[in-house]
Amino acid sequence: MRHVLYAIALSCAASAVAAGNVGLRLLDVEMPHHAGTAGVSIWYPNGGGGEPLLFGDNPVFYGVDAAIDARVLQGSYPVVLFSHGMGGTVRAQAWLGAALAQRGAIVISVTHANSTWGDFDMSEGAKHWTRVADMSAALDAVIVDPEFADHVDMTRVMASGFSFGGWTALSMGGLSGNHGGLVEACRTYANMNACDILLSEDVRIQDIDPQVWNADYSDPRITQVAAIDPGFVWGLEPEDTERLVSNVLMIAMGGEGDRMQAVDFDASGLSALLPSAKIERYEPAFHFTAMPLCKPAAEEILLEEDDDAVCTDPPGANREAVHAAIVDAMARSLGI
Repeated sequence: MRHVLYAIALSCAASAVAAGNVGLRLLDVEMPHHAGTAGVSIWYPNGGGGEPLLFGDNPVFYGVDAAIDARVLQGSYPVVLFSHGMGGTVRAQAWLGAALAQRGAIVISVTHANSTWGDFDMSEGAKHWTRVADMSAALDAVIVDPEFADHVDMTRVMASGFSFGGWTALSMGGLSGNHGGLVEACRTYANMNACDILLSEDVRIQDIDPQVWNADYSDPRITQVAAIDPGFVWGLEPEDTERLVSNVLMIAMGGEGDRMQAVDFDASGLSALLPSAKIERYEPAFHFTAMPLCKPAAEEILLEEDDDAVCTDPPGANREAVHAAIVDAMARSLGI
């Protein structure tokens, strides 16, 4: 395992906002398991053309420059499947998709039904296996799309994600859930983030069939995993890791006092179960440092709206530097 201390100098490295005019395509993909469609964003190296778009810009977060429907640059590229967090959106880590596309990857982000901002029903969203199905369906659609089919390198397919999406990536890569272990951890640490929702009368994950929760949801096309502060990491046992792909990158946000307990894969014991995993730890930082770069008025706006303090990084933190370090770590794993 490797501890990473990033320097302020990294803030001068390529960041999402300055990621360049990469290509972006927005699709609606059929999701039979949801009896509907889901929005999918595809970031890729720009081969020219397209219309300029500032994607994901709003009063709180800076957006990302893209060329919508540009041609794909000639070449073959690794594929990154990205899964957003609980209540997140495909816009939340657009900075990552754009930056990896600039480095030479095709990044596919999926809007997950029932656990997205504006579409939030955790009684359905907690059924984590549906998110893997979303990702597999998106990959199915892209690899047969005539615009992308000749550009995907299926020998390098990374499942990745943030928070709940980090679990999605691990599950897609072969990690099995442990229903009894997670429920027991939530009962033991009643104040752990999201446990109140998961055990609530509206959700009641304790009533989900353990055989369904613990089943193998891996996609055999996945060759590696990158999980940023993954959720559902408590209560796992050695046998739950037996099918996980060998190439795993785990990214922890924050140090002592700043780690979010629910995603602390060190305290939960998961990192000890993955002795071959590459582990990166960034501090000062906290869970939401993986969100987009914030505008000057962001903290005040969020405070007025009584929203999460997603723009209030710990003292000394440099969000742009952390983003650059994450991009570098994932790019190294992909060989780009």
